[in-house]
Amino acid sequence: MTLDRAVLVFAGSVLLVSLLLTYFVSPYFMWLTAFVGCNLIRSAFTGFCPAAIVFRKLGVKPGTAF
Repeated sequence: MTLDRAVLVFAGSVLLVSLLLTYFVSPYFMWLTAFVGCNLIRSAFTGFCPAAIVFRKLGVKPGTAF
């Protein structure tokens, strides 16, 4: 798995978990969904992604986007 796909899988997983937490636990978990969405938009424009940095340090092989 490349770094690009790892970041997308991680972001999608966090979004789905936050939506489940919003439905079953508290509506305040919607802020987590908004935070992940904002980070995805920011990384699309700047190329800076904190999750990509962490995955790179964990040894995930590089992709083309990050």
